[in-house]
Amino acid sequence: MSDNEPIDYEKSAPEDRATEGPLDDTEANPVRPYIDLGGVKVLPREGLHLRLEVEEETQRVVAVGLDYANSTLQVQPFAAPRSSGLWHEIREQIGQQVAAQGGRVTERDGAFGPELLAEIPVAGGMPGETRIARFIGVDGPRWFLRGVIAGDAAVRPEAAAAVEDLFRSIVVVRGSAPMPPRDLIPLKMPATPTAPTA
Repeated sequence: MSDNEPIDYEKSAPEDRATEGPLDDTEANPVRPYIDLGGVKVLPREGLHLRLEVEEETQRVVAVGLDYANSTLQVQPFAAPRSSGLWHEIREQIGQQVAAQGGRVTERDGAFGPELLAEIPVAGGMPGETRIARFIGVDGPRWFLRGVIAGDAAVRPEAAAAVEDLFRSIVVVRGSAPMPPRDLIPLKMPATPTAPTA
């Protein structure tokens, strides 16, 4: 092994991930009425609002935003190596990015394993004004799912439990195409068969 090869980090995931989620497409119940967003499938539930975050230049969907329990959960699925995980390395980079913005992060043990609690300065806000965000991540088979939680679920236990349950209900569709680790698994608009075509 040469010196410049990346370190193989252990996978970071709850012990019951394969049964309780976030699930791989091969582990999910095929008859459940999932909303298909390409790289992820989301189970609809009462009070859940879904937004797709689109990159302006490319019109590519880059994240799925879920508004639920007075909170927002942004999720992104990434390709990952079969045997090693990405979350340990990505946590370190998030910490550096938040610090570069003048924020602070605290690592703690959460519902999915290690997570980051970040105080991020509000862009254009009052001096010293910060928002709280929780960064969570789960390494699955050949994928990594990152979540960013803001709103009540970042600070209130009952909202946190509801949003953690929502994160667990997500199914990641990795697909069989070869992809470099850390590449975003393609996301897409959900099909709306009832919409009239223009």
